Amino acid sequence: MNPATHGLTAHAYRALVSLIYEHSRIQIGADRQSMLQNRLRRRIGELELESFDDYVALLSSRRDPDELDMVVDLVSTNHTHFYREPDHFSFLSQRVIPELLPTLISASRPMNVWSAAASSGEECYTIAMVLSDELAKYPSLSWRIIASDISRSILARAQRGVYRLEDVDRVPMEQLKRYFERGHGRFEGTCRVRAELRQKVQFERINLFQPAYPDMVAQDVIFCRNVMIYFDLPSRILLIKRLSEMLRPGGYLVIGCSENLVGIPHALQAVQQGIYRKS
Repeated sequence: MNPATHGLTAHAYRALVSLIYEHSRIQIGADRQSMLQNRLRRRIGELELESFDDYVALLSSRRDPDELDMVVDLVSTNHTHFYREPDHFSFLSQRVIPELLPTLISASRPMNVWSAAASSGEECYTIAMVLSDELAKYPSLSWRIIASDISRSILARAQRGVYRLEDVDRVPMEQLKRYFERGHGRFEGTCRVRAELRQKVQFERINLFQPAYPDMVAQDVIFCRNVMIYFDLPSRILLIKRLSEMLRPGGYLVIGCSENLVGIPHALQAVQQGIYRKS
């Protein structure tokens, strides 16, 4: 049987949906069977499997723990860009940093920010540019960004920090000159985040629903934007609980402008659209 000519059966589809949910809490609706079939067909061919049922058997066996990450990567939509939802970055520079500065300076500790759904890196590098600009006048004050995603392949792209020129058209010219270097020769048409900025970002493969997060300090700001839309209510409740626990008192949680915490128990204070503060 060739998966290129034999479709995804209803039984295999239900099994795949269940495996994806169990692994990542991502919900795939009953109307996405064609999408899932099209996105997985090539992967099945690469593995030289005979059918979608064989692929389900491989995933169920857990022989290759990275394969489920591959599936999540294939079915996820990694849509992002630099300075996406720009009000969040204005809030970071104009309110969060000035508010936290006295505490950071008196405690002689770094500012810690977590980009919890970093995708291909545009968000974490935008955060890095904001912090670098705003904290340049405080050379003794350090800062750190953790950028995480469930997908190893998308994190590898983020870590490289290479983008097409059209991908950086929202970056202000001053920041573009300061923080990017243009590609030449076979890299013509691309640019790369400069090493000194890339080195400020620590990349970690993190499944937001894994039993425990890596050994991370409490965070001053957590960006977890436009990811809750993929989760059901019990998963969103669990996620907000866990992210809230990772925030320092006075820290901020930033979610997508189209997201909200309606129906989710929490003790966070709504500040503005998509931004919440821990008391």
